[in-house]
Amino acid sequence: MTAQTDLPGSVTAVYKVTGMSCGHCEGSLSAELSELPGVTSVKAVAASGEVTVVSEAPLDEAAVRAAVDEAGYELVGRA
Repeated sequence: MTAQTDLPGSVTAVYKVTGMSCGHCEGSLSAELSELPGVTSVKAVAASGEVTVVSEAPLDEAAVRAAVDEAGYELVGRA
């Protein structure tokens, strides 16, 4: 999936992440990604392994990968 805009000036990206298995996992990953500069919203879904991130501008994938790693999960790539 390519980045799309939801609101003027915002960018939505969906990532595939492995290792999430419960609500706690979703919360941990969401909290870590929310700390990235420009991120306005994060929704992680353990069942699908998808994480939707809304930000003010496109995010650097290396920064997303580092945040996912810090939370203890693995970024597979864009969904």
